[in-house]
Amino acid sequence: MESIAVIEDPAAAAVSLDPIRSRLLAELAVPGSATMLAAKVGLPRQKVNYHLRTLEQHGMIELVEERRKGNVTERMLRATAASYVISPATMAALAPDPSRDPDRLSARWLLAVAARLVRDVGELITGAGKARQRVATFAIDGEVRFAGAADRAAFAEELTVAVTRLVSRYHDEDAPGGRRHRLVVAVHPAVTREG
Repeated sequence: MESIAVIEDPAAAAVSLDPIRSRLLAELAVPGSATMLAAKVGLPRQKVNYHLRTLEQHGMIELVEERRKGNVTERMLRATAASYVISPATMAALAPDPSRDPDRLSARWLLAVAARLVRDVGELITGAGKARQRVATFAIDGEVRFAGAADRAAFAEELTVAVTRLVSRYHDEDAPGGRRHRLVVAVHPAVTREG
């Protein structure tokens, strides 16, 4: 089971968004059968089987083993990932595009950049999975607490200068065999959630 899978197919995205199927995927972090799941979600086994077949057709669950119980073969299934991300590629023409409104200070532009990040890294993960390779990535995630708007603006300016200096030191447009990498640095208010 992968820790995270990217859904790039619009039909698979629609399948995953169904509340019953989403619940079944969550339950299948641990292998289970239609009979076991029916008891957990309060639905008839036949209805659970219908949803499981749909999830299986879209590659979101997989067969772990088959157990023979009398005249019946019980299929033990599990989710192919612990969690899923739906790529903006599923909405193709409607996917956010940072080039439409390149305002570095706009929250909507940041969202478009984040959507492109999800789309691009999703494609890389899918391709690397097929090639049985890893994707070379690096990320920093942290929080900073500013005393006020002036400090936040000063931080953004210093960060811009530092990153620009670092990029100019290592960027080599003419490097033979060089490979481009996208750099995303973002600062946004942290969201506080209860519980």
